[in-house]
Amino acid sequence: MELLTAVQMRAIEQAAIQGGEVTGLELMERAGAGVVEAIFEWRPELAEGERRAVVLCGPGNNGGDGFVVARLLKQRGWSVEVFLYGDETKLPPDAAENCRRWRELGEIETLAAVMEREWFDFDLVVDAIFGTGLSRPIIDQELQNILWHIEDCSDVNEDTTLDYRAPVGTPHIIAVDAPSGLCLDSGTPLGERTGMVPGSNVARASLTVTFERAKVGHFLDEGYQRCGKVTVVGLGIKAKLQDAVKLNHLAFPWMFSPNEKSHKYSHGHTLIVSGGMAKTGAARLAARGALRIGAGLVTVASPPDALMENAAHLTAIMLQKMKGPEGLAAILSDTRINSVVIGPGCGVGEETRALVSAALERTPHSPPRGEEWYEPRTVILDADALTSYPDAFTFSADDPETLFTAIKASPCSVILTPHGGEFARLFPDLAAKLTETPTKGPAYSKVDVTREAAARSGATVLFKGADTVIAKPDGRCSIAAAVYERAAPWLATAGSGDVLAGMIAGLAARGISDPAASAAWLHQECGRHLGPGLIAEDIPEAIPSVLKRVLGWQPPKS
Repeated sequence: MELLTAVQMRAIEQAAIQGGEVTGLELMERAGAGVVEAIFEWRPELAEGERRAVVLCGPGNNGGDGFVVARLLKQRGWSVEVFLYGDETKLPPDAAENCRRWRELGEIETLAAVMEREWFDFDLVVDAIFGTGLSRPIIDQELQNILWHIEDCSDVNEDTTLDYRAPVGTPHIIAVDAPSGLCLDSGTPLGERTGMVPGSNVARASLTVTFERAKVGHFLDEGYQRCGKVTVVGLGIKAKLQDAVKLNHLAFPWMFSPNEKSHKYSHGHTLIVSGGMAKTGAARLAARGALRIGAGLVTVASPPDALMENAAHLTAIMLQKMKGPEGLAAILSDTRINSVVIGPGCGVGEETRALVSAALERTPHSPPRGEEWYEPRTVILDADALTSYPDAFTFSADDPETLFTAIKASPCSVILTPHGGEFARLFPDLAAKLTETPTKGPAYSKVDVTREAAARSGATVLFKGADTVIAKPDGRCSIAAAVYERAAPWLATAGSGDVLAGMIAGLAARGISDPAASAAWLHQECGRHLGPGLIAEDIPEAIPSVLKRVLGWQPPKS
């Protein structure tokens, strides 16, 4: 799936209108009809019996969509009340026409009057106040009170991963494009939060209906907490997309195609650098992830004092003694090693920085004999390999700029896998921008910061979280979103990230084009497959079952 920003969506619509493919009025009619059909598909019981709806319309085209929804519900026999925020005489032309059409069926009241209604008498509350085009915070206290009231009456359970059925008498909240107040480029509420209730400047929906493509903000920050369930309705236009953000991007299925000429070295060789004695578990977790995901060989490079400790736990995974950075450089002289993981359990400090330098300075592997493909060696820097570089504002000799310079000079392909704290150490100014309260839209997003971080560092950056964002230095970007029906909160457990680093390395060893995005998706699938109670050791063992399901593999018939 490809995700759009508000600007991209407007450009697609304008291109369709200017090209004579459709009129703005027709697009609005299709959008409103799509909302109504999505509601009945989501809750079929609403198509039966006498029903009541409140439709809240805003001053722009989102409000125009709301007028269409109101008219179509009315034509189905619903009792519908419509409220308008803004001046009816200043509506855009298409919204004004649909306002006129509604007036032939019913009245329009000011939005303030809605607070006089008993909302629990209604089956639906349709939020069509602001959609993708919101560019300023909602500072109107009266409107904030209404948004708070929408949230207060919402049928959405706090756990939005559940398909929650509301108690009788609780209205379903339907958002057109977005719950009002939410920036759909970032998933962030615009402006300072005011009042007694956190989030009182943004509504919460049970169902959000959006058009043509889901938007970036549906999957970032608070977007997935506020939108309930997101349904995408096509508008029947030919969308030409450029630089779209990909959602849950996969690039690996071909890797598992049968090939009678393949052998373990053609499947790649991954090296995992271990920590010292009593700090070896993280490296073994990464190694197991790399082996299970498909690397032909996996070796753990172990300091001498940890050799016996590692040997006691390893079978299919090989083990090699490594005496410091010089020892790592010697191991990497084997050109068949085509992916390396440094960081899990390595410790924070000069020794780990030296290991990173040794890995980045080595020439990339040459293809195994008889193989025509060629990819540079991939180095994955995780955990302690990232924490070993101090905050840039300390101006130390080993600040992140030193790392970024080495990455750009390296013949290797580099992937950084920071969580929020590690990202803030490496890119303090970008992290600060991300946490600022936005005073105008579009707000600065996790996609924006990850793209900037990748361009600055010269590496692919995988910024972890439920809304993991992966960006390459050339600007290509994807989101691996463990949200909505894909939520897997139990992945937040010690060692889970170490397994992910190994999975990335294993896919990189196989030579796929986007190992970080594909590994992130598979990692989340393993979490969903295992469910509550998982520990990091379980994740590699779930990979075969997940791959069989994803690839549609069936055992051969006897």
